[in-house]
Amino acid sequence: MAELLLELLSEEIPARLQQRAADDLGQLTASALQEAELAFERVSTFATPRRLTLVVRGLAARQPDVEVEKRGPRVGAPRQAIDGFIGALGVSDYVLEERDDRKGRVHVARYLRSGRPAAEILAPMLGEILARFPWPKSMRWGEHGIRWVRPMQSILCLLDGRVVPVTFGPLTAGALTRGHRFLAPAPIEVRDFEDYRQKLTAAYVQLDGTDRRQEIASAAVRLARAENLVLRDDPALLAELTGLVEWPVVLIGRIDQRFMALPKEILVTAMRHHQKYLALQAADGRLAPRFALVANLSGKDGGQAIVAGNERVLRARLWDAQFFWDQDRQRPLASRIPQLEGVVFHARLGSLGAKAARLESLAGWVAQRVPEARPELAIRAGLLCKTDLVTGMVGEFPELQGIIGWHYALHDQEQPEVATAIAEHYAPQGPNDVCPSTPVSVAVALADKLDTLVGFFAIGEKPTGSRDPFALRRAALGVIRLLLENHLRLPLGVAFKQALAGYGDQFGDADAVSSELLAFFADRLKVHLKDAGVRHDLIGAVFAAAEEDDLVRLLAKVEALRAFLATDDGANLLTAHRRASNIVRIEEKRDHRSYAGQPDGQRLQAKEEQALFFRLMTVSGDIAGALEREDFAEAMRALARLRQPVDAFFDRVTVNAEDPELRVNRLYLLDQIRSALGAVADFSLIEDTVTDDSDRRVA
Repeated sequence: MAELLLELLSEEIPARLQQRAADDLGQLTASALQEAELAFERVSTFATPRRLTLVVRGLAARQPDVEVEKRGPRVGAPRQAIDGFIGALGVSDYVLEERDDRKGRVHVARYLRSGRPAAEILAPMLGEILARFPWPKSMRWGEHGIRWVRPMQSILCLLDGRVVPVTFGPLTAGALTRGHRFLAPAPIEVRDFEDYRQKLTAAYVQLDGTDRRQEIASAAVRLARAENLVLRDDPALLAELTGLVEWPVVLIGRIDQRFMALPKEILVTAMRHHQKYLALQAADGRLAPRFALVANLSGKDGGQAIVAGNERVLRARLWDAQFFWDQDRQRPLASRIPQLEGVVFHARLGSLGAKAARLESLAGWVAQRVPEARPELAIRAGLLCKTDLVTGMVGEFPELQGIIGWHYALHDQEQPEVATAIAEHYAPQGPNDVCPSTPVSVAVALADKLDTLVGFFAIGEKPTGSRDPFALRRAALGVIRLLLENHLRLPLGVAFKQALAGYGDQFGDADAVSSELLAFFADRLKVHLKDAGVRHDLIGAVFAAAEEDDLVRLLAKVEALRAFLATDDGANLLTAHRRASNIVRIEEKRDHRSYAGQPDGQRLQAKEEQALFFRLMTVSGDIAGALEREDFAEAMRALARLRQPVDAFFDRVTVNAEDPELRVNRLYLLDQIRSALGAVADFSLIEDTVTDDSDRRVA
């Protein structure tokens, strides 16, 4: 068994793309090897800022020999046709036989196709993988027609120590690589993966990203502990730093004490988002005047010049922050409302000033439906929540929008609930983001997302399969989480129309926009609840029954339906619904008419159909009453009472009776089964896990 080693050396690959690229390289190569019938034991991939590396272990030296059979002309065909068939085989060693076929007796050729050597297959195969590599963004360089994420410098490709001449644009693979860009730039010749790894380590390249991450984390913790500090937890930044260096060197820098009076969010943002520094803090959680930086080399002076340079850059950044902090607070947030008129929210949806006016009204309306929310505070927060966008601080540090508004609102002596709502109104911004729970914050966060959703849907800017430029899926998920996690009974259809009313007569059909949004929310709800193990078909079935727009009520129905279907009664009724629906659908198609309607009780003959008819009449009323009281468990118990008469009907009654009027009446009765169950959910959308008994009579 052989070993394949491939390295793609390029200019710096963005950190966020490295792991995905390594995974794609491994998957594409594994798929291509399988398609080429080259067996292998395992594929491993690695990524650094400058290289993608792949190693395939236990690779077969050649394809297996395969016996091939090809069907030829019929027996008795002209000799010219047979000779053409034999010539097309392309082999001289074959056996020609006669066999019986569906179309008569035919010639069949059998021959052994010899497997090709792996070395012969790999070069074109790997070249094709590079040509169609799925970078999210790629570039051309020089006069080359090829594309890669960054200009590629060299390719290393070895099969058991021998070069595989992979070509990609102007590059042809060899046995050379290079180490660290500054510490070991000379070419390095390698024999196999182990030799490659060892020589890279000697050349100041830590190939394995897991090792680099562990080195950064442990060194930062060690240096912090030496100063009685702890590392602020930031796994996302740690992962990014891992992709920025090939030879991580962790150093500690100092923050000038004069800047420590700034809010910690400003300090952390300046360090994290702009400089990629890890923040340090005291044991009690207070931010410390220290930071950890990760360099790609240590320097001859042990890193002193690197630390000094980074301290100087951070000092300049914090001087700017201090200036904006002092300047912005000289004016209250409320005085900035007129400035919002000069900022475009969207060309067809007006300015941020118009949005603030809509939020002022909508937040007050929503607050009336949020327990313990004071509408007057929600109105104030809705008006002010966007004003920090025109401050100098948010202009310099856009990541702090909302947070800076909170600080400035408290400085302006706004009510604490108003300040908190300004800080939290963007949340939640993803499935892992904390969801607001304070009443005023919930009202303003809902208003902001509802206003955005209805506006963009009204102008036709809806998400597509591959595009969602205005993050409407995220906004919908935010609304879903706000309602479910706070147990809010807010009918979405009503909320959509109220939000759309804020745009005045700018848009026409509110019902159409609301309907589109409800369908959109149904899909997002299925995605959101998938990880919780909630069946998507049950959500769709309950939603379709009455276009349910109260999400709390919808989930209560879904849970009751799930529990019901787990019982024998539920499983049987699901089967009965399928059978009844199938029969009615077939007969409606054959008769070119509908059988939706009430059966005539006087025409019922068999005792089983009479019993089913009277049970349906009583149960339908019980179900309606239970649903009105939102006693969904009772609604399911009412459904369960249908099982015995439904089973008896299907066991003993022939639907397609010889008497035409009796047949029609029984089809009406079957439709009533659909209607009774349809009051709870659209059972046709529920995945059927029950098989009909083959001996039951349905016709």
